[in-house]
Amino acid sequence: MTASLHLMKLCVGAEGPDDLARWQQQRYGDGPAMHVTRMWPKREDELLNGGSIFWVFKGVMLARQKLLRLEERFGDDGIRRCALILDRDLVRVAAIPRRPFQGWRYLDPKDAPDDLPENRAAEEALPAKVAAALSEMGLV
Repeated sequence: MTASLHLMKLCVGAEGPDDLARWQQQRYGDGPAMHVTRMWPKREDELLNGGSIFWVFKGVMLARQKLLRLEERFGDDGIRRCALILDRDLVRVAAIPRRPFQGWRYLDPKDAPDDLPENRAAEEALPAKVAAALSEMGLV
């Protein structure tokens, strides 16, 4: 069996995981969430073998969602796109700073942050600058 692989993506427009969760609830109700991207991942089998999309908010990776499947979508322009179908559970992860990048990037499981323990998952996210500074010091 192929080893799992993850994606990471900037979450533009959301202040943090709670804001993303509210937006997804408004947009998708109780169904799966979705993110549509121009490029279809070439490593689909690895991604769908337990992979997640890790969300970066204002320069800090703070949450992940399990990838359920990939679906073909066509835009109004007729161009084929890839819909990443996501589990609705937004799992908070240990904060890791990330520089800006375009699109999505593959994320090797060994480089992925650990999930926060249950007793910390409900905490409000730290401001991005504070989380980045703590992470750089090895304190988060």
